[in-house]
Amino acid sequence: MAARPARGRGAGLVSGQGRGPRRSQPRDTHVQPSREVAFEVIRATTADDAYANLLLPAEIERAGLNAADAALATELTYGTLRRRGAYEQIVRLASGRELDEIDQGVLDALCMGAHQLLSTRVAAHAAVNESVELARRESGRGAAGFANAVLRRISRDGLATWEDRISESARSADEALGFRTSHPVWILRAFRRALAATGSADELEDLLEADNASPSVTMIALPGLAETQGKATKYSPVGFRAPQGDPEQTVRDSGGARRVQDEGSQLVALALSRLTPVTAGERWLDLCAGPGGKTALLAAEALAGGAVLEANEVVPARAGLVRRALEAVPTEVEVHERDGRELAKERAAEFDRILVDAPCTGLGALRRRPEARWRKQPGDVAELVSIQSELLDAALDAARPGGVVAYVTCSPHLAETSGVVRDALERRSDVELLDAPAAIRAVSRGPIEIAEREDGLPVAQLWPHRHGTDAMFLALFRRA
Repeated sequence: MAARPARGRGAGLVSGQGRGPRRSQPRDTHVQPSREVAFEVIRATTADDAYANLLLPAEIERAGLNAADAALATELTYGTLRRRGAYEQIVRLASGRELDEIDQGVLDALCMGAHQLLSTRVAAHAAVNESVELARRESGRGAAGFANAVLRRISRDGLATWEDRISESARSADEALGFRTSHPVWILRAFRRALAATGSADELEDLLEADNASPSVTMIALPGLAETQGKATKYSPVGFRAPQGDPEQTVRDSGGARRVQDEGSQLVALALSRLTPVTAGERWLDLCAGPGGKTALLAAEALAGGAVLEANEVVPARAGLVRRALEAVPTEVEVHERDGRELAKERAAEFDRILVDAPCTGLGALRRRPEARWRKQPGDVAELVSIQSELLDAALDAARPGGVVAYVTCSPHLAETSGVVRDALERRSDVELLDAPAAIRAVSRGPIEIAEREDGLPVAQLWPHRHGTDAMFLALFRRA
């Protein structure tokens, strides 16, 4: 895809200041609060590498938005971020300028305006006028005139026409697909290869579109501590769909025993905790625990079975989140703040069950963290794979004979999944691979189809377009 614009780079027609969000300034009365909030969050993702899923709720609360305005701010934020790649190409064609010739703040305003014009029912005059005002505020009158001309040009045609145009401007079929579905080419190719591992490469466009759909909010009731409410999830026996309104209210009312968690995350943790009946006194380890969702589930399962859980998270702030997640579980869980590789090496042959929820590219959760697709680069994969392999090796050393290690990623990239698994099997003669699809089927509330791999590895890959979950990967190792 076309090169991303450098932050703060001007084009002559704008000021080139490239400012980030001005949280210290009073909000501009010419812009509706919901659009103001959405723009602040979008600007923060491009200027400060902020995470929309963390910043948006805080900005909504700070602005005091009512339910309707909060819903609009959410749609504008995530809709713009999910389809940003397509909107940028539309802006490029409509303006006749390359992306690096447009100030980042102005480009953010134009993309948000394009989303309103092409993908929502927002009145065109409101979408244009307020986006122009945001561009003016970012870079002055010249930027306002430029934005007005570009948005009015965009408004003359519908999304399908613009998608045809940006496809025609692409240099290859993959780039055209990337433009239309707003995915970098390297990611869609990685997805195609991962799907092809089960003979399903023809599902690629379904997967890319699923990444751009707004996911339903899934919650978990920690087993033994809370009951599910409302509609049960299709697969997880402890999951349910979030009730109408703010799910955080449900979390607060339950003291954290009910919380937001993707159904795929629930399934991979339960596949480990329920693989075999728990024997009282078992020792468990969550090696890469932050931010703590799976840790809390494992803690509840350990409490019910009489096991002892320890957790580890190398980043202090994330370790704090783990401790906070564990407050809902009435049992002691020691949380270490160590490099997991060092901790596991020191605890040789000590644990019965170990979860390695390894740091990864996060390509399996792009529908929830859409800005991540523009931050990751192909070169990131090799470094992560090295860390993943080292963590898995250390965890296998820390497992007692007969102990089980669950290797989990929120990425379907073959290098991070089956590649790491194969390398571990080649390096070590003291481990065997268990049937991960069977383990997930055993804990699932109902039938769940997990495609067999052409290479015969008994690993499990979940998919947004097939299962409605994040693209979680699971491999189960037993120490001989």
